[in-house]
Amino acid sequence: MGRSPFTLAAAVTAALPGAEVTGARPLSADGDGRFDSAVASLADGRELAIRVADDEEAARELAAEALALRALTDGARAMLPFQAPEYIGETSVGAGRALVTELLPGFQIDASLVPAGRGAAESMGAAIAAVHGMPTSVVRGAGLVTRSADETRDELSRLIDSAAATGRVPARLTVRWRDAVADDDLWRFESTVVLGGVQATSFVFTDHPERGPEVTGLVGWHGLSVGDPAVDLSWLSAAPDAAPDVHATYARAVDRAPDPGLEVRARLLAELEFARWLVHGDAIRRPDIVDDAAALLESLAEGLRTDDLSIIAARSEGVDSALDALDRVPATAATHVDTSMQTDAYNPNELWAAAADSDDARDDDDDADADAEPTPPWAAREEASDPESADAAHRAEMLNLETEDLSGVASMFAGTNGVAGVREDSHPLAPQRREADASGDASAEESADDSEEAQRAARAALQRWKSSSSE
Repeated sequence: MGRSPFTLAAAVTAALPGAEVTGARPLSADGDGRFDSAVASLADGRELAIRVADDEEAARELAAEALALRALTDGARAMLPFQAPEYIGETSVGAGRALVTELLPGFQIDASLVPAGRGAAESMGAAIAAVHGMPTSVVRGAGLVTRSADETRDELSRLIDSAAATGRVPARLTVRWRDAVADDDLWRFESTVVLGGVQATSFVFTDHPERGPEVTGLVGWHGLSVGDPAVDLSWLSAAPDAAPDVHATYARAVDRAPDPGLEVRARLLAELEFARWLVHGDAIRRPDIVDDAAALLESLAEGLRTDDLSIIAARSEGVDSALDALDRVPATAATHVDTSMQTDAYNPNELWAAAADSDDARDDDDDADADAEPTPPWAAREEASDPESADAAHRAEMLNLETEDLSGVASMFAGTNGVAGVREDSHPLAPQRREADASGDASAEESADDSEEAQRAARAALQRWKSSSSE
């Protein structure tokens, strides 16, 4: 691969006859390396994204996305409070399949950096609920995959058996997973329209001056199907700060009967990502992948000695996410895979530098104000001396394993991960509110001021992200 943006942009005219291409540039958020990608500027002011895949798995993904985007009729799109990319056309570049779609403007946020509270987290929860609220006829009418709760359960059972057959899964995990699959209470859910595995980078944001970052677009539609709503919420294991607010907003916005097993299934599916990784490595006879997956599973098992996968346990206080076990995973266990593919996004290196410069300036002007602001979550990535922070950042990276290396078994799992159903009365307090309640001296007005200040700081940081990505 490695085609130039100009070569790719020239192919736009084949997918869209009569288009006048006036410019081309790289697509900065070009996915996980399986695609050549570029942005083509047209004379009418539009910008189009073109992606080309040379391997069969990537080509199948592009074909699935093309089918899904065409299934989103004008009526279906009108039900969504955000944009989905418009399907423009398909062509070939050399031997590779090419898909041309509308480019959605905005910025993206890594899971570990999604802030709690108003803005991004709540907007993400509402966006997922909107997808799950679409009529299943949208999917069925396009001939896309549909799975009942029983079919989803059976597929998971087969995955667990395949992973156990390798002899590399700790017995504790095999028993844990089989017990969860055997628990009838977990599998009484209503199948809904799902994206088949949302990631944090599936969301495209713009910054609202009052409400903060808002979801204005959603990308990555190749897994569109009918299945377990949990599949689109399991990524929240990598977003500890934002997860409670995403869950709570989703629960308020979704229009169907409560699903008490949703959060538990999400945790199960997040854990089974490592089983997928193991099965994939075994299937393609890659000992390095098998060893890597086995090490992850050992770390996971060690961290789950006192945890339980059941609806009762999920409702109990103090039960950590199953993915907290990844704090024990060596930093060299796996590499980070970027899943964003559809829109230009910030340059992380420039972002960290810009944030550091801004923080230094505030320190010089007003040390007291700087001390009052919480340490930015991304600062942990720059502090190699803090092993806990480094491990936390690596945990978020582990969750991206479902991209290139897991594509071989993706069809087994479309429609099976998630979290939600969180009651409002069990929603954790924001940091400022917990601090005020603990002291007993802070007034309601001071708490509100702190909350507003935190929101302003979050919006300012996210605005810097967007600014650093502009060309």
